[in-house]
Amino acid sequence: MLKVDPETRAVIAHTAKAAPKMFADMEEAARAMREQEGRKESLFRQSVEAERNKADLLEKKFQEAVKRAKETPDKGKPLRDFDLD
Repeated sequence: MLKVDPETRAVIAHTAKAAPKMFADMEEAARAMREQEGRKESLFRQSVEAERNKADLLEKKFQEAVKRAKETPDKGKPLRDFDLD
């Protein structure tokens, strides 16, 4: 609920809405915590696996960029509109 000053039209007070309880009982809260721990562990394993493969992935990307650079010949300095004047 907001209380607004009619002259300045500024909020002078507010009352926040009461937040509902997240869990009905302690068993449900404990179950949610265990599930959250499982998700955290899964995300951690995924990030560790990504770090292990990071060097190989970067090397493959670099080799692909080198291959494309060799296939595309360098045409020299690009011609600009300014150079035509």
